[in-house]
Amino acid sequence: MNFMGLLLYVILGTLISSVLSLIPALHIYNVAGIILIISISFKSLIPTEALPVFMMSMIVTYSFLNTIPSLFLGAPDDSTIFVVLPGQKYMLEKRGYEAAMLTAIGGLAGIALLVLVTPFSFYVFPKVLRILSPHMFWILGLVIVYMVMTEWPKGMEREKTRLGKFWDAWRSLAAGILTLILSGLLGIIIMSKSLLPLEISFQSVMPAFVGLFAVPWIITNIISNTEIPSQFISKSVDLNGSIIARGSAAGFLGGLFAALFPIVTGGIGGLLAGHATAQRDERIFILSQGVSKTVYYVGAFLFFFVPTMHITRGGLAWMISPLYTPRNVNDYYIALGAMLLSGGIAFFLVKFYARLVIKLIERVDYQTISWYVLFILVAIVFLLTGTIGLLIMIVATWIGLIPVMFNSRRMNCMGVLLIPVTLNMAGLGPKISKFLGLIR
Repeated sequence: MNFMGLLLYVILGTLISSVLSLIPALHIYNVAGIILIISISFKSLIPTEALPVFMMSMIVTYSFLNTIPSLFLGAPDDSTIFVVLPGQKYMLEKRGYEAAMLTAIGGLAGIALLVLVTPFSFYVFPKVLRILSPHMFWILGLVIVYMVMTEWPKGMEREKTRLGKFWDAWRSLAAGILTLILSGLLGIIIMSKSLLPLEISFQSVMPAFVGLFAVPWIITNIISNTEIPSQFISKSVDLNGSIIARGSAAGFLGGLFAALFPIVTGGIGGLLAGHATAQRDERIFILSQGVSKTVYYVGAFLFFFVPTMHITRGGLAWMISPLYTPRNVNDYYIALGAMLLSGGIAFFLVKFYARLVIKLIERVDYQTISWYVLFILVAIVFLLTGTIGLLIMIVATWIGLIPVMFNSRRMNCMGVLLIPVTLNMAGLGPKISKFLGLIR
């Protein structure tokens, strides 16, 4: 396909993704799976040679714009869960637009850093992965242990009895551990036993993610009756070179870890990087999360085009690999060009859509919006996965409400992926599934 044809599909993918990214909890991987099925059925719709740049533009745009429903509509996914808390604080301070732009600037920084590490992608990362591949299961195990260890007590020590003080200190810790275990058990069930029909089995994790992350937050918004003040549209963002450098370094470290290691998401990578670099400034934190999720989503797909790596860590690379195989280094540079172009367009789309959603919030009551968002979430789950998907979502929602009620970390819900995959890598997954009666 010629240059103009590829350019057309980059712009088309960017524009389509910009609209779909605004739909709460509609993950790019779910959309990509549907598009790939359509592409197989109607080969003339998206030519095979245009599919990589089309998908690249879609995932780049999603990595920028998924902040908007997470921040303004309270429907986060696994990669934006850490943006929501400081983002909500910014919104109450009339600075929601600034928070959105901080993540967008972080996204641009992530794109730039992915370009700069091209030599490492070809010569260093493949060697590192070859060394670490046999040890993936215990590395993921350490990530799980670290998540539990960093769930600090949040008690106020106001209880008078010893038992009361003990429960006050251990309440959030116990809730975090319980959330991790229950979400892990849900993940084992979903991955061991096909609950959905075969033709939509690739959507099996989606209702669990919606229930674990998005629905509890929406329920909290409805119950809390929070009033969002009118947002100030700032013409500039309070940043300097030091803040951008520190936030970019922390975010890139976390995003790269997530892009190279299976199942580790941008949210987990951001958590690890934030602790490793001890960043306390809210601007640095929000910016670093923008970097982390962009490097996680885009980097995982970009590394698929590196001839010396050709990994399928990201869900998109895994889905597209049966239809397309990179041939040489030119394919990498074409993907890199698509990434740069769509990233530049997506940055300006964040500005446009953030202003648009702010106007919506100012005109419509926030609780009313939350009810509409909840209806959209339920409708999406039902349309894509049916009644069984709704049941999975309901079970996941009860698990996702535990950290909300006991003030523990919501990232423990990632046990839905971390625990079953770690057990499978260690060779224990089939034994545990058999013990639970999930397989024979």
